Amino acid sequence: MSEILNTLMQDARVWQGYKHNKTTQPAEPTGYQALDNQLGGLGWPRGALSECLLDASGIGELNLLIPLMQRLSQAGKTVFWLNPPHTPYAPALAQAEINLNQVIMIQTEDTGDFLWTLENCLRSRVTGLVMAWPGRLAAREIRRLQLAAETGSNVCVLFRERHYAEQNSPAALRLELEPDDQQGLKVNIIKRRGSWPGQRCSLAMAHRAGLFYPEAPRVVQGPWPTSAR
Repeated sequence: MSEILNTLMQDARVWQGYKHNKTTQPAEPTGYQALDNQLGGLGWPRGALSECLLDASGIGELNLLIPLMQRLSQAGKTVFWLNPPHTPYAPALAQAEINLNQVIMIQTEDTGDFLWTLENCLRSRVTGLVMAWPGRLAAREIRRLQLAAETGSNVCVLFRERHYAEQNSPAALRLELEPDDQQGLKVNIIKRRGSWPGQRCSLAMAHRAGLFYPEAPRVVQGPWPTSAR
């Protein structure tokens, strides 16, 4: 029994009030050194869910993912956009050196289709990153997605409304995002697996918006042709 307890206590997923353990979970650098520093030198966890919680889209949340999209798409990994609130702006993505041939957007009709699609994206070996806008999710549905993320060992970022910060979540990383007065982004870490929450940083962003069409149809098929560049 003592050996079992010792094993559990060494697991970074077991939170201990009197100390914190540095997790060895695989991760992808965010591309923002200030944020990586607050994340223990790691970044976006692989094989786990991350949540970005914000009041409204277009505050720079997509710019936060540009370095990762660029790196993974150029490595031949697929970047999925699932139920984004607006259509991605392909020329801006291409200007950011994101390989459009590796970008796919999917729109689903209901929660059941959304969960099925997201699970299959997460389990696929071709996936590098899944960005999803789920709306309301029950705790059991988030746990279901967490299991799928563990199977695929890729990065999954859920963009959710800020009030969901009060909801318990098995996500390994939860970030609260706010715009600042310098065309940047304020990041508050409200949960980080294996360490204390509460770290904050401000990130400079070239543009708060620009990766979405301001007004566009809700459905588009990707990947986009090279001519879109």
